Amino acid sequence: MRQILPAMGHTKEIEVYPMNDPVQVLRSRRRTICVEITTNLQVIVRAPLSMDDRDIQAFVAAKSPWIAQHLALARKRKALLAPPFTREELQALKQAARQDLPRRVDSYARQMGINVGRITIRAQKTRWGSCSAKGNLNFNCLLSLCPEAIRDYVVVHELCHRKELNHSPRFWAEVGRILPDWPARRKWLKTEGMQLIGRLEV
Repeated sequence: MRQILPAMGHTKEIEVYPMNDPVQVLRSRRRTICVEITTNLQVIVRAPLSMDDRDIQAFVAAKSPWIAQHLALARKRKALLAPPFTREELQALKQAARQDLPRRVDSYARQMGINVGRITIRAQKTRWGSCSAKGNLNFNCLLSLCPEAIRDYVVVHELCHRKELNHSPRFWAEVGRILPDWPARRKWLKTEGMQLIGRLEV
């Protein structure tokens, strides 16, 4: 299978075996290599800028059974998904989130003794929430369809970035101080939550 590999500011063709599905290779200043499958069933390999093409080929070949298994599962899940959200449905979800999430932010911010900036609600395929260096918060409108415990987790997660703008052990310790059961809530987002994300149009 011939693939286009973005690398070091230019593109080049490489051979990737034994994959039958398209594989997109993204190079960056990361230190490790990993593979992921998006909700659109795209296989993405993230590799360091300096990694040799042959090492990337070997990694993909070694991971091909895992990729094939998880692609099959992803296709099965996608086939069972409800239809994509309509524009009207998304507008209603945004409105519901605007009424609910700021209240949760205010409550936890007071508890944690921190200040925040503006709050924005969007429909996003890649994030449930984010926090800027200035303290501005962004949340996914699909949180309106999540259980309250999950909404609380996303809010607390982003608020903790006001103390630690990273995902270091100190960050997770801060999350655990507020929500000791955060791993279970995070797992829900990675399983059940992805089914909601999958209903967003590209």
